[in-house]
Amino acid sequence: MASLTKHWKEVVAEKRARQAATIPKEWILSNLPPKETLNVIDFPEKCGLLNAKEIDITNSEVDVLLDNMAKGIWSAVEVTTAFSKRAVIAHQLVNCLTEIFIERALLRAAELDEHLKKTGRILGLPISLKDQISIGGIESSMGYVSWVGKYAEKNSVLVDSLESSGAVLYVKTNIPQTLMWPETYNHVFGRTRNPYNRSLTSGGSSGGEGALIGVGSDIGGSIRIPSAFNGLYGLRPSYGRVPYAGCVNSLEGQDSVLSVLGPLANSLGAVKSFMKSVVSQKPWLKDSLAVRKPWDEEEYGLIEHGHGKNLCFGILWDDDVIAPHPPVRRGLEEAKQALIAAGHKVIDWKPLKHLEICKAVGAIWAAAAREDYLAATLPSGEPVISTMHLAIEDPDLAIGGESVPSFRPLTDGISAYELWQVQKLKRDLRQEYLDHWNATVELTGTGRPVDAILSPCAPYVAPPHGLNKNANYTTIWNGLDYTALVLPTGLSVDPVLDAKKPAHTFYNDLDKANYEFYDPETFKDAPISIQLIGKTLEEEAVIAMGEIVDSALKTKLAPSRL
Repeated sequence: MASLTKHWKEVVAEKRARQAATIPKEWILSNLPPKETLNVIDFPEKCGLLNAKEIDITNSEVDVLLDNMAKGIWSAVEVTTAFSKRAVIAHQLVNCLTEIFIERALLRAAELDEHLKKTGRILGLPISLKDQISIGGIESSMGYVSWVGKYAEKNSVLVDSLESSGAVLYVKTNIPQTLMWPETYNHVFGRTRNPYNRSLTSGGSSGGEGALIGVGSDIGGSIRIPSAFNGLYGLRPSYGRVPYAGCVNSLEGQDSVLSVLGPLANSLGAVKSFMKSVVSQKPWLKDSLAVRKPWDEEEYGLIEHGHGKNLCFGILWDDDVIAPHPPVRRGLEEAKQALIAAGHKVIDWKPLKHLEICKAVGAIWAAAAREDYLAATLPSGEPVISTMHLAIEDPDLAIGGESVPSFRPLTDGISAYELWQVQKLKRDLRQEYLDHWNATVELTGTGRPVDAILSPCAPYVAPPHGLNKNANYTTIWNGLDYTALVLPTGLSVDPVLDAKKPAHTFYNDLDKANYEFYDPETFKDAPISIQLIGKTLEEEAVIAMGEIVDSALKTKLAPSRL
């Protein structure tokens, strides 16, 4: 733990120096693009540090990696080296890493290469982890100064599961202080930026994973928001499907709206491989809260959804609270037309009490959040972060030269009885929403209720730093515990196609502010993503339906990408 005799800024300086020392000196670049260069997504491939094979390795999907490793074309050491180099390049561009332990990873990769020679079993895929996921002997500071020097005594259950499946762990990634933010900044490691446009946020709280790829956590959108903002696939499983035991966290003891772990990846194949690998290790034998559910191939075959034929999707165009910006709407329109062309049906989804559900979730989080955050920050004396605006790093960047108001003022807690009433309300709303979903059987024409819902991931694509102030389009599904998957459309913001529309009739002042905030030039190059939602514990079905939506989009948009 950090020494309480030092000023917190001294602790931060020492930690950053230790972190810098873990980067191989020969991987430190002298040709980094200037800060004014916003889109750096292609820089790793042209910076000169990666050779042709390493570029090929790091651009390959999981099945290709496994096949080439099985054939002896690529070794685990080569694959780990390639991904480590690329992660270090990414870190120098967007500041996405916290812990870097490449030497340890290469030793394990070498062991796995020997294992392959002896047994023929393919092992050795590198995977990064959000900072809160404990790895024995590695720090888990979670962005708190007072937790710097806090080394995990043992692995979290997920780490044991991943390593048993052959993973090579090599870096941990950045998060916001307290985790409870849809952006990523903390006093220890600083801010993570978006590689498509560094003036935009990478999202949060798994913002470091969004700028890389690996495993994040999600209590209100923390996997899906970074996935959407960075053009990745990202799965929010239902409570307990992926083991959480052994991780460090904020709001521990709050078990009405649980945080869950899940993958952020560059392909749906990787999402599926992650889920199959993790549940194959029977995590319920090691984590008392893990759900006893092996991978269900029949569910993946969509046996309850017409075997994937003539599906009916509902589209949530907006939540009756904040209407999304034009790029978000365009992504949903493209998905609708692609699915219709593929022979599926699409109907409008009517939102039911979305604001009430999100308010209930927020009240549960806030019940003791102030005490929780102060307990973590008081030992070091670091301030609790109340805004993600750039001004928190440089006061001269404050809007109009004035201090930036808190996005998240800390409120006093509520009584246990009051908390019980909110939890009861959330329970009742979940039942109401399930009834609402089931009632769509009268509208689909398939004899089934809507198979899945398509939705925005946020009312905008990745916004400028400090301006991601609404997570309701993801939080709603956490409150209902529905499985949710982010799908990149392959599109990005186009100032012509995504021109500002005439003003609509506003739902409220927040909706009006969101409309006035939009300027397509501000969001230039930001990826456009959509969200696919299934019912509770429908991970296999959601992945399978995600493949259908993904394939339809790629088929429809392929000519425009030539």
